[in-house]
Amino acid sequence: MAQAIQKIALNVGRDIPFNKLVLSQQNVRKTKAGVSIEELADDIARRGLLTSINVRAERDAEGKETGIYRIPAGGRRYRALKLLVDRKQLTKTTGVPCIISEGATLEAEDSLAENVKRTELLGSASQLSC
Repeated sequence: MAQAIQKIALNVGRDIPFNKLVLSQQNVRKTKAGVSIEELADDIARRGLLTSINVRAERDAEGKETGIYRIPAGGRRYRALKLLVDRKQLTKTTGVPCIISEGATLEAEDSLAENVKRTELLGSASQLSC
């Protein structure tokens, strides 16, 4: 007898105003490695945000959503967007593409998965032709 394959549900994506986003203290990446925040901000200004930010709804003591979303994965992208807001290239209410995580995993697990599961590019940026 064949076993039923368990179906999965993907996390919901939606635009969340920048001023409703805050960095999570559970982000496992503590250093700013690779491309600088300024360079990333300039790239986002030029081509847009290419990767959504992972967020979790903040909940009050009663378990109700507060309207604020914590970012366990995507802190560099958030900092680059903040720089664009500071430069007045984006408004504080600009919608930011986010993936809303829910369920049994913890914020630190979301952060760790985003940083550990990625693979490095082969070659260098100078070898790429557009």
